Parts: sequence; structure tokens; C-alpha cells
Amino acid sequence: MTEHIFPVHIIGEELAENSQNLLKKQTLQIGLAETCISTFEKGGYVILDYGKEMCGSVRILTFQSESAQVRIRFGESLTECCSELGGAQNATNDHSLRDFTVELPFYSDMTFGNTGFRFVRLDFLGRVTLKSVVAVNHILNQTPRFRYEGPDEQIRTIYDVAKRTVDLCASSGFVWDGIKRDRLVWIGDVHPEMMALTTLYGRVPAIERSLDFAKKQAPLPGWMNGFPMYSMWWIIIVAEYYEKTGATAFTRKQIAYLEGLVHQMNGFVNEKGEMSYPFYFLDWPTHEKPDELHGVRALNIMAVKKAALLLREFGKDPSVAEGMLARLLKIEIEPEQSKQVLGLKFFATKLSDEEKARLVDGGAKGMSSFMSYYILKAVASFDRDAAIRMMKEFYGAMLDKGATTFWENFDMDWVENTNRIDEFPKEGQKDIHGDFGIYCYTGLRHSLCHGWSAGVLQFIQEECN
Repeated sequence: MTEHIFPVHIIGEELAENSQNLLKKQTLQIGLAETCISTFEKGGYVILDYGKEMCGSVRILTFQSESAQVRIRFGESLTECCSELGGAQNATNDHSLRDFTVELPFYSDMTFGNTGFRFVRLDFLGRVTLKSVVAVNHILNQTPRFRYEGPDEQIRTIYDVAKRTVDLCASSGFVWDGIKRDRLVWIGDVHPEMMALTTLYGRVPAIERSLDFAKKQAPLPGWMNGFPMYSMWWIIIVAEYYEKTGATAFTRKQIAYLEGLVHQMNGFVNEKGEMSYPFYFLDWPTHEKPDELHGVRALNIMAVKKAALLLREFGKDPSVAEGMLARLLKIEIEPEQSKQVLGLKFFATKLSDEEKARLVDGGAKGMSSFMSYYILKAVASFDRDAAIRMMKEFYGAMLDKGATTFWENFDMDWVENTNRIDEFPKEGQKDIHGDFGIYCYTGLRHSLCHGWSAGVLQFIQEECN
């Protein structure tokens, strides 16, 4: 579905006359006798707030202009829309352009950009008179079969924001991870998104297209997205999608590839249970850390368990998957500190009492957006109330920082002495968007609408309703 959203607030302006007219809902057609207009002189600017995260473009209706140029900057945060490319805060035009200069002809209706944003800054390089500047938002439009109907207002807000997050990320007909970054189907990221979408809607064509697309992009002996672990996630997604939707015909079409993938994986686990995959990756917070290998083992166990069930269900021999499972279980999963890996261990084998205590130690500290469901479900297996408190602490902290969609990652250590995303940092504060992050989400490249953070929706359905 495509929506046209008018701005709700003007954050700042210079050399502007009647800029408040941009907040008025008008007919989106330019005319010769426009009276409700806004004028900006050369060197002026305006910063518009659309109130919530959007996925798409900005549509500018220009009344008068002498072929003046305008610099357009999109931002998921106020800081990002006022940033310069590069620099210490890592503002980028990677994948989806969010900072560029275009011409505004008179009597024109032009649409620019395709990215994730809440704020737009326009810097005028010549005198321009505008009628409207609206966000063109693309969002999944399906009737949910699950809504949170409990009495807790904060959980209701978490549900609503998680739903918007995944609805924006699935608006293209495929499932993307983040709407301002690359347009790839990262199949590992799709697992929590699949949980969220099937919880909301049941069977979702975008999931099936994404699974098929990833398979076609990685003919064996290739790996999904080049990662052996993402091929493991693909198996888990196919199996759980079938469990949740009963999509028999779709699943049957995946079995031949799945069977070949299991045989391929089998060659990377020796008789002692040692793995020899060409590359190891679980998630960014554990990457290149000691717990990463334990997390991959847990993921491998989860995948071959699901593979054996599916192969048996569809009349195929599960013995290769079962043999690999037996070998993998010869080596204990012993994470040193990661709550993410402990969460996956719960699904792969079982947790000790000491490990359960470590999961709840510090509350939401140590949680990640991608792994939130697995951590929360592991905690709920022995202390449901603690799990709900951790969910509210983690996601509530993002809401307190102005989130209208949930982020690629969030660290509870970021909370203290930082700004909201709809404010500039005050003197002495760190910037919640620009001053944190690691690996691919350093600084302003950090995605503030990332579908994998919405896996919490399935937790809400299972534990909070």
C-alpha cells in the first residue's frame, strides 16, 4: 500500500515565509492560482518531521521556481538528516541515496529518493515557492489475525511499533532487513521476520518469495548469502513456516534442495563433532568472539533437528541429518558471556541452572534486537514474569529514545546521557544514533527500522496475551 503523509512538525527553518503551510493537507495537484504556499529564499532551509518512520520517497509540489536547486537529506534521526556525508559519525549514501541535490522546475510535481526516514531537510540553492512536501510511504497492508488485547499499555505500544517495523520491511513483496540499507534478502535475518509476519498474518507471500529467491541465488554447493549459517537459518525458516502455516505445496518444492543442503553440511562435521565450515557468523555482537563458535553449534543443531523432521514428514530418509545431530551433540555448548548464545542453546539442547541465572542477570543488559525472541523465550521457560520485564526494559528503552520502529541493534549501555532521535544532543551528551554501533552498523549507518527486531511479536503472542 502507498500512503501520502504530510509533515506534522517543522523542526527548524531559515529564510522562510509561511512554512507552516507545508503542514496543511492540500490536494496533491499543482495549479496556476495557488494561495496556500511557502516561500524559501536562496540559502534558506526547512527541516520536516513526518512523525513516524517512513519507507519511500518525498514528493515535492513546486509552484514557482527559476530552476532552483534543492539539497534533500533524509534521516531516520534528526542528527542524520542534518549530517554531512562521511566524517566521524559515518553518514552514508550506501545502497539507498539519502543526501543529494536536484532541480525543482516551476509548476512541477516530482518524487525523489527511496529510503527509510522520518525527517527530511531541504536546503534551497535558489528562491522557491512550494505547495506541499509529502512523504510517499510504502507499507504492507494486510488485516492482522493477531492483536495484543491485554491491559498493559507499554506492551501494546511495543506490539504496534514492532508491527510497523516489519510491515515497512515487507512492503516491497520481498522481506528486507532494513529499509535504508541494501535491498538484499538476507535470509538469516528473515527468521525473526518470518515469526513476526506469520504471527500477525499467517501465510505471507513475501516470505515464500524470499525463501525461493534465496534458494535460486545459491545453487549448491553454494551457501545462502555466502554464509553457511544463513543456509542453516533457511532450513529453520522453511520448517517453522510449514509448522505455522501448513503450506504443504510450497514446502514440498523445497525438499530436494533441503536434502542436498543437509548432505553438504554433513561433510563439515567430523566424527568427533568438530565443525570445519569455511566461515563462521552468528550475529554482529558475537562476531569474532569466543562465544560465536558455540552459537554456530547451537544453530547447526537447531537446523538439523528441523531438517530431520521435515524430511520424515515428506517421506525422505532423515538418517544423514540424524547422524550429524548425534555428532554435533558430542561437544557441549559452553558460552562464556553471550545471552544470545544462551538463548539459542535453550532451543538446541538445554540450559543449566547457572546458565539460567546468567540469562536474567542484569535484566535486559546484553540483549540484542536480532536475538531478542530466543533470549526472552529461554527466560520465560523458567521465569515468565522476568522475561516480560526484560522485554519491556529493552524495547521500552528504544521507545524512550523516540523510536517509532525498532532498531538494528540496541545496547542498554547506550541509554545513559544520550539524546532522543527527534532531538539534537545537548552539550555533554552522546548522540544515540551517531556515536555508537560496530561492524556494518557504525554511527549513522545504523538502521533504525530493522525487521529482525520484530521477532518479539511472537513472544508477545505466546507469553503476554
